[in-house]
Amino acid sequence: MPPRWKSLLTRRPAWSAETAALVASLTFTLLGNGAFWRALTDFHPLRSAADGLLFFSAALLMTGLQWFLLLLVAARRTLKPLLMLLAVTTAAAVYFVATYKVYLSPAMLRNVLETDIREAGELLQPAMLLYVLYAAIAIALITRLRPPGRTWRRALLARGVGLAAALLMTGSGFWLAAADLAPLFRQHKELRFLVTPSNAIFSALSALKGEAATSGATATRQGIALDARRPELARRPRAVVLAVGETVRAANWGLSGYARQTTPELAARRVINFAEVSSCGTDTATSVPCMFSLAGRRHYDEAAIRRQESLLHVLHRTGVDIFWRDNQSGCKGVCVDLPHENLSRAKVPGLCEGGRCFDAILLDNLPEIIDAAPGDILIVLHLLGSHGPAYFQRYPAAFRQWTPTCDTTNLAACTREALVNTYDNSVLYTDHVLAAAIDQLRGVTSHDTALLYVSDHGESLGEKGLYLHGMPWAIAPAEQTQVPLILWFAPGQSFNTTCLAQRAKQPASHDNLFHTLLGLFDVETAAYEPQMDLLAGCVSED
Repeated sequence: MPPRWKSLLTRRPAWSAETAALVASLTFTLLGNGAFWRALTDFHPLRSAADGLLFFSAALLMTGLQWFLLLLVAARRTLKPLLMLLAVTTAAAVYFVATYKVYLSPAMLRNVLETDIREAGELLQPAMLLYVLYAAIAIALITRLRPPGRTWRRALLARGVGLAAALLMTGSGFWLAAADLAPLFRQHKELRFLVTPSNAIFSALSALKGEAATSGATATRQGIALDARRPELARRPRAVVLAVGETVRAANWGLSGYARQTTPELAARRVINFAEVSSCGTDTATSVPCMFSLAGRRHYDEAAIRRQESLLHVLHRTGVDIFWRDNQSGCKGVCVDLPHENLSRAKVPGLCEGGRCFDAILLDNLPEIIDAAPGDILIVLHLLGSHGPAYFQRYPAAFRQWTPTCDTTNLAACTREALVNTYDNSVLYTDHVLAAAIDQLRGVTSHDTALLYVSDHGESLGEKGLYLHGMPWAIAPAEQTQVPLILWFAPGQSFNTTCLAQRAKQPASHDNLFHTLLGLFDVETAAYEPQMDLLAGCVSED
């Protein structure tokens, strides 16, 4: 190798922390924020020189602010590790945002933190290797940097000049476009979750803060509905199965008018279908705690919800037996200190394969569990349902009714037809599991039985370029917020099905669950709101 080339390869440039931080900030702005620039273009198309000035100002503002923050924390010994961490964080954030068109909000990061390794693994595609390569190149370049030799006075002066320059850059960017940028960010607050790497850092810290505030703090959970009681009743004990679905959207629910009959078995049974139901969130970690909370979406307060008891604790305190059965990553704190089991890693031939179990595993010994309960019992079945992106793994081969299918987790690589076919097959299997649960409950003689099914949130299947879920609720498309809800009661109970069918034509939401179950188990409390009870006014002789 010629000495000149060898010198270029071995030479280590002397860059000050200020210069390195500026170059890193420019790189983040120009190469790590494609999703942000595309979103900004959607809201403010480039049509004139004034529009170009807006984009230049936004870039100036973003770069200056990142540069300023880096200079506040980067020191001689911490600069390289910090830049390496940011390189990896940025590569991962860009991959997930670009691949699945998601917003890296605190809710989304919390969902990632609370998922299990198997679910997380489904999100990793071979295409991620390209982003790993980007990060590796960045790390290799960072390792070759060396700080220049200078006195502490010169270093302090350089840092002061750098901070002043960063503030000037930030202020200039804001001043040039404040009239357009400020209203835009006020109206579309979700844009901040596209600015990389600050979106990943802020959301991760926020999610970790929430986890730290609630993890292991069961003894300090705030009680709700402390006046709850159940009077002595002459009726037979009641057994209710609450099936909490995963990622099933109303748009593909046969009972709600979908062009395909994805719910043939439920259609053949006497179920009450609610066709217009909105979810509390667009991800499991938000929706599940919310739907079991007193606050709900109407009075949503994430911190309060995670600190307080859930509906299950209220029912248990009044004497209702509670049993949570899970086929995915847990109850998100809803069933803390209550009987629960996770069957997702069971090894049952025909029901479990490849480290995953189909949802029918949740029906194992269901009648026996009910028969063993001396009084009222609520059994929650947390289904894996249509959890993406591996829709093709959510149903047995016998339910591969619509073809071709998308047998990969790289959803963008599949045709629209194949993706919808695969998703619909997973809904078809959910229909089968729910119908099988109804058949088991119909055969129970020790209790009056009922089943309530509701999905936790919906799913995007490529509409508007979006996949999966997790969009900020305020801007989420209907595909992610509209979910199915059904009710079924064993014959002979005092529920007027004609009345319920009329009630089902009205809008409902996750907020109805808390009060409906209180009413179903005859719980008396000041927290109960009859107008939110889906059964209120429909209890009579059928």
